[in-house]
Amino acid sequence: MSRLRQLDYLPEGILTASAKSLWKIVPEPTLIHLQGQQRDPLFISVLLHGNEPTGLLALQELLKKYKDSPLPRSLSIFLGNTQAAKHGLRRLQRQPDFNRVWPGTEMEECEETRVMREIVDVMKHRRVFASVDVHNNTGLNPHYACINKLDNRYLQLASLFGHLIVYFTRPKGVQSMAFAELCPAVTLECGRPGQQHGIEHAFDFLNTCLHLQEISDHPIAERNIDLFHTVAQVKTREEIEFSFEQQDCDLLLDKDLEKMNFTELAPGTLFGTVNHNGQMPVIAQDEQGNIVTEHFFEINNNELLMKRRTMPSMLTLDERVIRQDCLCYLMERLSI
Repeated sequence: MSRLRQLDYLPEGILTASAKSLWKIVPEPTLIHLQGQQRDPLFISVLLHGNEPTGLLALQELLKKYKDSPLPRSLSIFLGNTQAAKHGLRRLQRQPDFNRVWPGTEMEECEETRVMREIVDVMKHRRVFASVDVHNNTGLNPHYACINKLDNRYLQLASLFGHLIVYFTRPKGVQSMAFAELCPAVTLECGRPGQQHGIEHAFDFLNTCLHLQEISDHPIAERNIDLFHTVAQVKTREEIEFSFEQQDCDLLLDKDLEKMNFTELAPGTLFGTVNHNGQMPVIAQDEQGNIVTEHFFEINNNELLMKRRTMPSMLTLDERVIRQDCLCYLMERLSI
């Protein structure tokens, strides 16, 4: 039985609740539909990861702006993992990742996959106009937008957030990939939590989307964007111990790792020190799920080194996030 709760009003207190207190108002995944002057709704999802509150804060500012006036366009809002947000965590230990369980996921069916499938079905019926999923990074990253289709409308929508755009098709089961089958869809990466600039940037983008009459299908000028293609996801092996501090662990990662995000790395760049008989401590998978570790990494004198020129994103010093998600993504520049 689905646990998806749907409302056609804003519950009392939702405009001022913090991410950590939102569960008192919305204890379960909730989809809220609000009528606007243009019928086809803008879909906004926030808190798919409970430790990424910028989307909620930007959304609250947006709703306050139109508290006493009509919305320019109908809104459908999904409030995701409020139980994890209560504890300031990406997800609870017993939960799957809320941004890996959407249609197209490689995970086994569970309560969360059924909820997300129902949301997509509901929004298809409502003729969703565009989809925006708002996130934070735990590591030092610039603001950027992600897309899952190399389509003019998707690129045009992403470019409204900024010049940095990342195209990816893995991991599977993410919200933007599911909605990309219905409408132009983007994921916003708004820097670290707690930064006012991230909230303002997301708010400006969402407000702009509300006022769009249509999304242009004209080709975007290549000089106006920096487009990157995610070619591999890098994870640490489950059986190894890694750390940024513990000297005798299997993999001692470099403390400056997150400073490498969106920086082109030369072959030989140090990622960390290997302390367990030279066994490769990371696994890189390409978009098809193939293991491509040997194309990107090598071990030389117990040092984990980049083997080819590449650009990482989402490197973080948060060991919990690395274990729950991944170490980083590797990208290459893409021409359109």
